[in-house]
Amino acid sequence: MTYTVEQLAPGSYDVLRDGTAIAALVRVISRGEPSDMWQIELLDEMPASARPAPFTSQWHTFKSRSAALEWLGIREPDPEKAE
Repeated sequence: MTYTVEQLAPGSYDVLRDGTAIAALVRVISRGEPSDMWQIELLDEMPASARPAPFTSQWHTFKSRSAALEWLGIREPDPEKAE
């Protein structure tokens, strides 16, 4: 099972599993301003036994976008190695 993300708008991504959107990754807004926190939420409500790994609940919150991507097993490109 492979996860990828596809940006929809600044601070908003579809989370794709094998090419199918299953969750949303969004930047948390606090007091009307974007924060450093990010949240992933499954698009469909499902019982714990039916959730794909690593989802243990319908949504998860992370301290950064990088932390959320790492949790999904997505490695961001190293900006120093970009051409």
